[in-house]
Parts: sequence; C-alpha cells; structure tokens
Amino acid sequence: MNMQTEKHTHKHHGKSSRGVLDANRILESIGLENGDKFLDAGCGDGYISLAASKIVKSSGRVYALDAYEPSLDSLRKEASQNEITNMEVIQADMTVGIPLDDDLVDKCVMVNVLHGFASEKTLIPVLTEIKRILKPGGTFAVVEFDKVEGPPGPSFDVRLSPEDVELILEEHGFTIGGTEEVGRYHYLVESVKKEL
Repeated sequence: MNMQTEKHTHKHHGKSSRGVLDANRILESIGLENGDKFLDAGCGDGYISLAASKIVKSSGRVYALDAYEPSLDSLRKEASQNEITNMEVIQADMTVGIPLDDDLVDKCVMVNVLHGFASEKTLIPVLTEIKRILKPGGTFAVVEFDKVEGPPGPSFDVRLSPEDVELILEEHGFTIGGTEEVGRYHYLVESVKKEL
C-alpha cells in the first residue's frame, strides 16, 4: 500500500468558515460592487454568497457553486426565506467543469478550497475553468488558512503559504494583485485574469 497517497488525500467535510471569517471583510477587500456578477467557488453553506447578494443588488448576480449538495440545500432554504432573487445555487464539481458562460464573472472568490485541489492535484482543470468564466481584467481572490499548525483548519501538510498560492496563480496565467490578512487565521491573495 502506498502510504504517500494515503497521507495526502484531502477530503472536504462541508464545514463552514462562517464562525472564523467575516464575509464582508473579504468582499470589501476585492471591491465587490452593485451590479457585479460574482462567483463563490466552493461556497459551502453560502454565507459569503448571502453577503454578496446584498452588495451586488438586483442589477448584479451571485453564483454560489459547490459539489456538496447538503450545504447547497441549506443555502437554497436560507436564500428562499430571505427572498433573495439575485442568486443562482449551482451543484457542480469544478474539476469537471463550471456550468457558466465564458467571460461572465467580474469577481470570484475561493475560500478554504484551493488547498484541497492542490493536494488532490486537480488545480489545472479547476483554474482553467475559473479563468474561462472570468471576464478579462476580472478578479480572482483566494482565501486560505495561514500556514501554521491548527486548529482551526486543515492539517499543516496540506496548507498553502501566500507564496504557494501566488506561485500557483501565476503558473495558471493570473496576475498577482497583492496579499493581505483578512482574519485571525486567514490571508487573501488577489489576482486578475490578464486582459486579452
């Protein structure tokens, strides 16, 4: 049995970052505005999508995407209870594809998800899709746990440093805009899809 693959298999358990991360701080940091089309890539229970829906208002659109159906069910329920009409909840596996049009999205965030794709070696299909759906000049922000021993967060061996994330994004054709702390345990790396 290969212990190497055993050790590095990372599984997402549908946990929420709601308690440790302020959605509005992230959205403010990326400059989300009224009328923007916004993708929450790996939205989990969608607390960032819910906050984004208030910012983009009726002229904007929020796409809340995740592979984990139980989280999406609770988001659909919350969106319906709050009469949110500018949000589309999408169940999809980003390693297979994102069911959105090319050059559609102004801003995209991926919170506590990239390390999973990195450890599973599925970065190429995922980041190719993110780049495809972003408008030229569109923002892609990655939020990850600081690379320190937890808890909270994933095990140290799958965590990414800001430098790791910057390198990954540059390798996949994004231009780095900057890195900042966005919470007690988190940093955000902002990048831009190069203009054509």
